Amino acid sequence: MKKKLAKLKYLPNNFKIEESGDYVICAVSGKIINLDQLNYWNVDLQEPYYSYKEAFKKKELSSK
Repeated sequence: MKKKLAKLKYLPNNFKIEESGDYVICAVSGKIINLDQLNYWNVDLQEPYYSYKEAFKKKELSSK
């Protein structure tokens, strides 16, 4: 079965699926994140992150 990219609305404590799919792509690393493993995102930027490392890296880059 072919996996499909999901379209999400990122909320403060969860996310809403706007277009069904199996995964999203990390905004920093480009890694695939299965929806059941998605734990990190930025509500203001509406971006998902693979792990806390990518989330931290994005925060560091945007504060410069």
